[in-house]
Amino acid sequence: MDLIEFSNLMNKYGKEIEIKFTEEQLNKFYKYMNMLIEWNEKINLTAIIEPKEIILKHFIDSLAILKYTENSKKFLDIGTGAGFPGIPIKIMRKDLEITLLDSLNKRINFLNEVIKELNLEKITAIHSRIEDYGRNKEYREKYDIVTARAVANLSTLSEYMLPMAKINGQSICMKGPDIEEEIENGKKAVKILGGEIKKVEKLELPESKDKRTIIQIIKTKNTPNKYPRKAGKPSKEPIC
Repeated sequence: MDLIEFSNLMNKYGKEIEIKFTEEQLNKFYKYMNMLIEWNEKINLTAIIEPKEIILKHFIDSLAILKYTENSKKFLDIGTGAGFPGIPIKIMRKDLEITLLDSLNKRINFLNEVIKELNLEKITAIHSRIEDYGRNKEYREKYDIVTARAVANLSTLSEYMLPMAKINGQSICMKGPDIEEEIENGKKAVKILGGEIKKVEKLELPESKDKRTIIQIIKTKNTPNKYPRKAGKPSKEPIC
């Protein structure tokens, strides 16, 4: 796909979610897409490799949470993988200080190359499990926004995210459709960890029947010090 076709699609889909792109932003997204396709031949970053699918299911999908970043300064993307949603958000919000966290070093190597090639500033890729990162007082309860995309069920995810959010900060969970039961099962964990579900937004990707759910959790009180528990425990024994 050439840059003109790419830009036309980005502008078309962006309009549907009320986002406008500058030429500089489109050039960065285009370079990012090509790097993703190239690196994916060497290491497994994503099962989505067609340009149009990357635009819709990675870029536009990630930018669905852009409106939640207003009036925020520090942003943490847990289990970022190939950089979603953190890098698309960074391209749109130069001012945000973004941390990309992933447990696989090969992904961090890719992310560092993307950061370098796109000349992104105030963004850091860190190799760590969230359970370890979340117990470090230097980072704990320091972020205005903590997000994760398709990482774990809400009970487990809350234990990853809420210890990192500051009081009155947000945890933004990016989910698929039909999660009512998961939300109901996760309410106890959210409350124990110091959060309150404020909004559940349903949306559909442009030109697609792919449905998404965004869960906005506000941090209302400090998370008890024992959370997150040691690596592996939140997923094996979710709070319920």
